[in-house]
Amino acid sequence: MMSTSPLIDRDALLAHRRRADTADLFLHRAAMDDVQDRLAMVNREFTAPAVVTPFPDFWRDAFPAAVCVADSDTIELQPGAHDLVIHAMGLHWANDPVGQLIQCRRALREDGFFLSIAPGGQTLAQLRAVLGQAETEITGGLSPRIAPMGEIRELGALLQRAGFALPVADSIDLTASYRDIYHLMHDLRAMGETNALSHRLRRATGRAVFRRAGELYQQHFGEPDGRIPARFELVCLTGWSPSESQPKPLRPGSAQMRLADALDTTETPLPD
Repeated sequence: MMSTSPLIDRDALLAHRRRADTADLFLHRAAMDDVQDRLAMVNREFTAPAVVTPFPDFWRDAFPAAVCVADSDTIELQPGAHDLVIHAMGLHWANDPVGQLIQCRRALREDGFFLSIAPGGQTLAQLRAVLGQAETEITGGLSPRIAPMGEIRELGALLQRAGFALPVADSIDLTASYRDIYHLMHDLRAMGETNALSHRLRRATGRAVFRRAGELYQQHFGEPDGRIPARFELVCLTGWSPSESQPKPLRPGSAQMRLADALDTTETPLPD
């Protein structure tokens, strides 16, 4: 029986995170601001929050009353212990994202609120394109370099698979400006976001690949001042642990009023 290795090399990922500089976690700061804005719009006071994140100390500053735990394969949260669980900036590195969501749902009390924010599929689209073209030109091959982050529709479907009620998925786009491709890669390294794929190239990449990638980046995406943009998409998922008190959709055909009457308009039959 053939065994398949996981997509993400957790040992490499943890090593990258240990070298990260919390002063450079600008994506986490943007995510934190968005999370706080979203929670402010929820008409609920949360008394037992939890945060699942690769950088618990960083997020604890914003949520001092929360239980903060790492986004390990087995999340260290007690079942039914929390009325709010935030999965912060780690879902894109999960070998089993549905499993992560299920564990978060189990940690929620009835009618508890779940919120996840993490980079989505459009993140670093420019870098993916130029690295792929440069490596193909220089080496004649292509190696895995950037984790395949989920698209918003795919991630939204995971909420339903995990058993959340009232699921919602949306996203925000951020663009950062860099001097060159090396400046961008330095920033990714400082955030612990460099290549941790199990099937990544295990030898050093030749300088010619990065030099050519830098040229292509400038050629296709360069700004008038000589800098380059990098796109980051943050996908936000929200849902509730199921409860009988939550609104339920009506059965098809059970409406008590015609839509035209509800809208106070005239119904026009369609031609045959």
